[in-house]
Amino acid sequence: MTPLVSIRDVSKSFAGVRALSNVGFDLLPGEVHALMGENGAGKSTLMKILSGVHLPDSGAIQIDGRPVHIDSPAKAQSLGIGIVHQELNLMNHLDAAQNIFIGREPRSAWGMCVDERALHRQAQAIFDRLNLKLDPRSCVGDLTVAKQQMIEIAKALSFESKVLIMDEPTAALNQEEVADLFRVVRQLRSEGVGIVYISHKMDELQQIADRVTVMRDGQHIETLPLAETSMDEIIALMVGRKLENGAEAKPDASGNEVLLQVSGLCRGAAVRDVSFSLRRGEILGFAGLMGAGRTEVARAIFGADPLERGEIRVKGQPVKIRSPRHAVRLGIGYLSEDRKHFGLATGLDVETNIALSSMDRFTTAGFFVNHGKLRHAAKRYVRELSIKTPSVEQQVRLLSGGNQQKIVIAKWLLRDCDILFFDEPTRGIDIGAKAEIYRLLNELAQEGKAIVLISSELPEVMRLAHRILVMCEGRITGELSATEASQEAIMRLATQRDSALAA
Repeated sequence: MTPLVSIRDVSKSFAGVRALSNVGFDLLPGEVHALMGENGAGKSTLMKILSGVHLPDSGAIQIDGRPVHIDSPAKAQSLGIGIVHQELNLMNHLDAAQNIFIGREPRSAWGMCVDERALHRQAQAIFDRLNLKLDPRSCVGDLTVAKQQMIEIAKALSFESKVLIMDEPTAALNQEEVADLFRVVRQLRSEGVGIVYISHKMDELQQIADRVTVMRDGQHIETLPLAETSMDEIIALMVGRKLENGAEAKPDASGNEVLLQVSGLCRGAAVRDVSFSLRRGEILGFAGLMGAGRTEVARAIFGADPLERGEIRVKGQPVKIRSPRHAVRLGIGYLSEDRKHFGLATGLDVETNIALSSMDRFTTAGFFVNHGKLRHAAKRYVRELSIKTPSVEQQVRLLSGGNQQKIVIAKWLLRDCDILFFDEPTRGIDIGAKAEIYRLLNELAQEGKAIVLISSELPEVMRLAHRILVMCEGRITGELSATEASQEAIMRLATQRDSALAA
């Protein structure tokens, strides 16, 4: 069978740093081909070359057996290559049809105006093909992330794509939305569309992928049939070493000092009468489905969103936290689930990002920056957290997701916060970086930090948390100890809408 895509001996360097080295990759018609590797392995660079964002330094690409030169995204689209990025690229003020055909709208007979009826009819035809219950006139900003992602897929298919690249497509989806996405993926596969599926979620790949290609350090390591390959084998190929998968023993923190006490927190329907305590040396897990209110609780405590009522005590003292700056002064740090928008200044360098929450320590007269002192501190955390960067002067946007996440962690470690909220700390990062962050969280707890862990990955919460609070529709519906917790028990509480409160 002639591959839809054949990549041979592709290499690429950036500023003298080798990102890809003689990489090969094939995609067959009607195949879901998983592309795996740690952050920085070269997956995104390879796909950006295929989609016309980057030009390779050397190597060749064939589409349907014919040599091609892909020098722009428009050229890739003309060859039937579509890409759905992890960070969606939609205009929220426009409707679904307008987003799909932006710049290519059908025109009226005289070509002066957009033919709205034809525009919505063409969008509806794509939705019908995918069996999607979507109104082409729906404003994109009013839709869920899952529906927005379907619009991105529809936009790619509007170019008559026969190759579809999907980068971490389920990162922000719940289980029902993932099932809906998989239905669409299987339908496209049955139509002969070749799909490159980039994900770090092993359980998903077992459900949807036919073959897997593993990359490491910019090189092709191996391509294997997924049905005949264990997850342990794939992980070993990805990281080049064996990872310790077992959960560490959790020391008893029940007698430790209470650092944070929350009582009766309310903020509309998002946070309804939430009460809990957090002790020194404890990792407190927050579980629940998307929209349960976990992030809203963290933002309210951190002063990012206003509270309607409720009491917060820090080290026994009642406080009114009116802004994130005030929260930081009280020793509270918050690692947002959206690190690029709320955790990092991606256009600035590593050392500046690490010092963002502690810049007052590196200035004199409130103005002059002591660059030597700042650089020394940044290098310390780069070393201690094993942040992979050419230097502390490197722009953060050029680093992998796992290394960006470590920089956010370094920012709060430098500030020496006693209370830390970790909101989806491993979203979009690879298995090796996950293991390092797990180790770091355990070490922070052992050092006496009090940690709230918000995660949609139940195995992650069960592995790390001393206690688990489960939320549904703004309420805490139950508490489980580490020994009581199971995925089934958590899911029961996560869907227990009318449960009495438990803390």
